[in-house]
Amino acid sequence: MTYPDSVRFLYALGNEIRTAKLGLERIRAALDALDRPQERVRFVHVAGTNGKGSTCAMIESGLRAAGLRTGLFTSPHLAEPTERIRIDGEPVGADRFAAAFDRVHLAVECLLAAGSIDLHTTYFETVTAMALLIFAEERVDIAVLEVGLGGRLDATNVVRPELCVITPIDFDHEAFLGRSLESIAGEKAGILKSGVPALFARQRPEVAPVLEPRAEEVGAPVTRTSDWQVGGLELRARGSRFSVGRTSRSAFFINCPLAGEHQVENAVTAALALRSLGIPDSSIQAGIARVRWPGRLERVSEHPEIILDGAHNPAGARALAAYIARFYGGRRVCLIYGAMRDKAVAEMAGILFPHAQEVIVTAPRQARAAAPQTLREIGDHPNARIAPSIEDALRLARGGPPDSAIFITGSLFLVAEARAILAPACG
Repeated sequence: MTYPDSVRFLYALGNEIRTAKLGLERIRAALDALDRPQERVRFVHVAGTNGKGSTCAMIESGLRAAGLRTGLFTSPHLAEPTERIRIDGEPVGADRFAAAFDRVHLAVECLLAAGSIDLHTTYFETVTAMALLIFAEERVDIAVLEVGLGGRLDATNVVRPELCVITPIDFDHEAFLGRSLESIAGEKAGILKSGVPALFARQRPEVAPVLEPRAEEVGAPVTRTSDWQVGGLELRARGSRFSVGRTSRSAFFINCPLAGEHQVENAVTAALALRSLGIPDSSIQAGIARVRWPGRLERVSEHPEIILDGAHNPAGARALAAYIARFYGGRRVCLIYGAMRDKAVAEMAGILFPHAQEVIVTAPRQARAAAPQTLREIGDHPNARIAPSIEDALRLARGGPPDSAIFITGSLFLVAEARAILAPACG
């Protein structure tokens, strides 16, 4: 198939969240038919609720700075599915993506014809198999895999990694993972494996009593970011600088270009992951200093100032609210907000809307999008307006006071649409 054909087929498999079929039987069968490419690659496996994508990007950048040939698998994408599979920091080409799709699709069709699997692999399972195949064929030295949903039954959990990383766990996807933090943590802890070192970021109090026993049960030696100290923290609107160490003599400095206080913990997690893999401090520092992670507190315009942030769950909303309060407390803030209706919309609106003088509610072009009228009623902001699309929302926002800071958030789908308009040349 051509690249457009492969993308159309993937989308026809259905939304990767709504049609998720948790379980490893199909992905294992597909990979067996492809000669088990996952056994020919070294991996770092990263689960968590928030920060796992940023942490993956920083780990990969540090590995690349050390001279290693890297793979990176993340989700979702912003503009094109090719962004999900990267070699040495660059998305695979459209032809490479389509060729991998053809191989995986053919293997799956043969399995279906033989009655070896019940259904075609899902969107996420198919792209995961494609990524593992490409990493093996490209002979990467090491690949960083971001879990898609949960961990225990996620399609990425077919690998035996060199390191398992768990970033902060919070509420999200409760319909699949359970409605308590303990249940969600149990699913994330499913990536831990016997004898494979694990790294735990700082967690909420309910989470550690789930992660720690599971690590002990499987015999996974654990490093904890909570055992390390952050010193000399300088938070800026466009990043941070700080030291991390156990003593003043062991400390080393990190310059993190990703904005937001929450990125400090992500950077510490990435740095300790890289250290555990034997990467020298100089490469860790260089890699983190040049990392990019689009759509997360990303400034795409100066006049007016426009910032994109895919805060799509309560924890992400709290991080964005803290950022606005710290750096824009004296500014007029216009918030453009759109969300999926299966998200905790009322909670997120309650967190974010009080930080804005004006709210424009809109909807991305997705069937799951919440209606703007519903968002306005739920948010109950005294100065809320409705815009049918992101283009209309931007026109309204740009018509306001010239010194306003415009934040676009609530859904990565909305962020992606805004980014295509505001930063079309950005990768």
